[in-house]
Amino acid sequence: MEVRLKAPDYASPVLSLLRIVSALLFIEHGTMKLFGFPMGGHTVELMSLAGLAGVLETVGGLLLLVGLFTRVVAFILSGEMAFAYFMAHFPKSFWPAVNGGDAAILFCFIFLYFAAAGGGSWSIDRLIRRRI
Repeated sequence: MEVRLKAPDYASPVLSLLRIVSALLFIEHGTMKLFGFPMGGHTVELMSLAGLAGVLETVGGLLLLVGLFTRVVAFILSGEMAFAYFMAHFPKSFWPAVNGGDAAILFCFIFLYFAAAGGGSWSIDRLIRRRI
């Protein structure tokens, strides 16, 4: 006999909150690269690897924020964060607390979770799916 457990009613809204907060934090990384905001300082060249990362982080973060194409965007951003970790952080040290790669690892696995779970109840994806 198979026992199925139903997810609590608050699981999907909490998933949406995690997606929204993660997206807001992620957008900040992209806008710092592209516009020097909020920190100020230098920006990167758009046609560079860091420029591509800035575009992915800003545009992908905005798409995640509203929950549009959540699974595909999250999968791409998860890969970007894995690439960023091994390209920029891992060569400095094996330990994430030492190499500054904690955020990259967390973003990678949070986005991988969104790729599997979707955007939650507060997403454009959910609205589109209900209308079909």
